[in-house]
Amino acid sequence: MADKKASDRHAALAAEIAEHDKRYFQDDNPTISDADYDALRRELEDLESDFPELADGSITSGIGAAPSGAFATVEHPVPMLSLNKALTEEEVADFITRVRRFLRLAADAPLTFTAEPKIDGLSISLRYENRKLAVAATRGDGATGENVTANVAYVAAIPQTLGEDAPDLFEVRGEVYMTHADFEALNTRLVEEDKRPVANPRNAAAGSLRQVDAAKTGDRPLQFFAYGWGEVSVLPADTQEGMIAALKRFGLPVNPLTRHCESLEELIAAYQAIAAERAGLAYDIDGMVYKVDRLDLQARLGERERRPRWAIAHKFPAERAITELEAIEIQVGRTGALTPVARLVPITVGGVVVRNATLHNADEIARLDVRPGDTVEIQRAGDVIPQVVSVLKDKRPEGTEPYVFPDKCPVCGSQVVAEMNPRTGRPDVVRRCTGGLVCEAQQVERLKHFVSRAAFDIEGLGAKQIAAFHAAGLIKTPADIFTLAQRDAARPQGERLVNREGYGETSVQNLFNSIESRRTISLRRVIYALGIRRVGEISSRVLALHFKTWDAFREAMRLLAIAADERSTRNEGVAAGTPLDDLPSWSKDAEEGQGVRAELAAIDGLGDVVADALEAFFGEHHNVQVIDDLSAEITVEDEVARAVDSPISGKSIVFTGSLEQMTRDEAKARAESLGARVVGSISKKTDIVVAGPGAGSKLAKAQSLGLEIWDEETWMERAKHA
Repeated sequence: MADKKASDRHAALAAEIAEHDKRYFQDDNPTISDADYDALRRELEDLESDFPELADGSITSGIGAAPSGAFATVEHPVPMLSLNKALTEEEVADFITRVRRFLRLAADAPLTFTAEPKIDGLSISLRYENRKLAVAATRGDGATGENVTANVAYVAAIPQTLGEDAPDLFEVRGEVYMTHADFEALNTRLVEEDKRPVANPRNAAAGSLRQVDAAKTGDRPLQFFAYGWGEVSVLPADTQEGMIAALKRFGLPVNPLTRHCESLEELIAAYQAIAAERAGLAYDIDGMVYKVDRLDLQARLGERERRPRWAIAHKFPAERAITELEAIEIQVGRTGALTPVARLVPITVGGVVVRNATLHNADEIARLDVRPGDTVEIQRAGDVIPQVVSVLKDKRPEGTEPYVFPDKCPVCGSQVVAEMNPRTGRPDVVRRCTGGLVCEAQQVERLKHFVSRAAFDIEGLGAKQIAAFHAAGLIKTPADIFTLAQRDAARPQGERLVNREGYGETSVQNLFNSIESRRTISLRRVIYALGIRRVGEISSRVLALHFKTWDAFREAMRLLAIAADERSTRNEGVAAGTPLDDLPSWSKDAEEGQGVRAELAAIDGLGDVVADALEAFFGEHHNVQVIDDLSAEITVEDEVARAVDSPISGKSIVFTGSLEQMTRDEAKARAESLGARVVGSISKKTDIVVAGPGAGSKLAKAQSLGLEIWDEETWMERAKHA
C-alpha cells in the first residue's frame, strides 16, 4: 500500500505532466526538453509499478490544443488520442511486455506490429459520408476540434471523394505536413514580403491550415498521410496493416515506409533503418510509431486517459549544437516559480534558429557550473524549448565567477524560498517568490494564463496585449477583462483604446466582441483559468465532472477552506499543549469540509496534493474576492460527461480480489469504456463492487454498506452485453 509521500509524489508528478502536455500541445510553448519530460513519465510509471493502486485513473495524458475562437467547433465522435513515448529500446521492450501482460499472452505467443514514421505535422480528422468529404477537423483537445472543412478543400493531397468500395461512413485520421522544399519556398516569399518567417515546417503546416481566409490555404502547398480512423460504419479489414492497405485502395495517401514486424528485434531494425534515412526524407519525422496489428487486440487493450495501450511512439534522439551563453535571466511565473533562461548567441539547430534555452532551476545551474560567457552545448528535440546540457570548460574565459541564484524576486523584491518536497522531505529544486499577487510578474502571468487557449481563449487578447493592458492599469484582475468595454466607454474620448498605438475602431470592436463571446463558458475552462497551482487542464476536467456545476464547486471549496482553517487552529492548540477536550468543537461547515477533503483525496488522479492546493488557494481571501468579482460577469455552463449508452454508464465501480477471466487492467479499461468511473476505495457513494476470489476487507465493507456486489461471472456477462 502506498504511503502518503508516495501518493503525494504521484499526484504532483501527474499534475506536472498534465501541465507540460498543455504547454506542448495547446500553447505551442513547451518549457522542458523531451528527455526531462520522459524522465517525469518514467518516475511516475516507477511509482505505479511499486504501488499498483496508484495506477487507477492516473493522469499522464496529453490532449492536444484547445480549439480557437476563429473556427466553429466539431465534436469528435471517437476521441483523437495522443501516444505514450519511448526513448530507448528497453522502453519499447517494456511496452511489449505490458501488452502481453494485459492480454495474458505467453512470451512465445504470436504478437505482430506495424511500424510507421511519426510525421511532425498537424493531426486532422476527415469525415466522409457516402464517400464524400463532409467535415474536416483538427485534433483540438481530443474531444472537440476546429472545423477546417473549407480550408481542406484547398489541400490537393486530400481527396474530396473516396473509392466506391469505401464504407458509407468513414472518419479518416492522418497528418497534414509541409515538405522541406515547400517550407523553404514559403519562408523565402515571406521574407520578400517583409513578413516574419515561420520557425519550422510543423508550424507552417498548422498555420497554413488555420488561415481564417480559407483561400489562403491554397497558397501554401500542404501534403497529407492517412494512418488511422475514428468512426466507421464497417471496418474494411481486421488488422492495422489491412486498414492501411484499404486507405490506400480508397484513394488516400499513406506512408510507403510503414513496415510489418513480428518481434522487438524487427521493430528496432525498422527504427534504425528509418533513422538512417531520416536526413534524406522530404519531410520531418521525429520517431516511429509501433501499433499492435490485430484490431481485436487493439479493442481489448483500449485506452487510458486518451492514450492507447496498443501503440507507442519511439522518439529519435535530440539534436545538439555548440554556442556561447551571453547571459542568465530570471523569469517569474504565475505560481511564483523562478525559471532561469540562458540567452545565447543565435545558432541553428535542426533547421530552427535558437536564441534561448532553459536552465531549469538553481540546482541545475550549480550542477553544470554554467556562467555567462561560457561555451555551451545545447539540445533540442522537436518543438521542445532547447536546454543547456553541458559546458565546455576548456573554453571558459578567465575571470568568470560562479552564478549566484537570487534570493530576492527580481520583479517585486520579495523573499525567494524553496518549498519542502513532500516525497523527499528536503527543499524542492524550484525557488519561488513569496510575493503572491503583490508581485507584478505573477499578476501578469496569471492573467496570461486566464486568457490562454485552454482557459478563456479570448481572441485578440493574448500575452502581449495582457502585459500592455496591465502596465497601463486597464486590466488587473480577470473581472476587469469583462468590464473593459464599459470602462472604456466612460473615459474621455482621447483616452479610449481606439487611440492606442496599433488599435482602430474595427480592432477595438473586434476585441470587445471577442470578450463578450466568452461570457458563457464551460466549468472545466473556468476552473483551469483560475491558475490554481497543481490543478492543470486534466485535473480541472476531473473536478468539473465531479462537481458538475459552478455553484456546487464553489460551495465545496468554501467548506474546504473552512475545514482547513479550523484544522490549523486545532493543530496550533495541540502544539501549544491544549487538552483535546478543551479544543473548540468542529463547526457544521468544517465537518462538511472534511468530507469534501476526503472526497477529493479519493478521486482518482487528484489525491492529497491537489486537495492541498485547493485548500491553499481558496483559503486566501483575495483569491475568493477575485472569483466573486469574476462570477458577477460570466455564466458558467454545467459539465456534462460524454454520453455512453450502457447500464453502468455514470456508475462508480470498485474491483477487489483476483479476476480469472481477464486481467484487472483489462476489467478497468472495459468499465471505463462503458462510461463507468473506476475508483480504488469503497464508500456509501460506490454503486457496484466486483469481488473476485480473495476479496477481503473491501468486500466486508461493501456488505456492511449494503452495496450491490457482483462476482466475476456477473461482471463478464454485464460487460459482454453492455
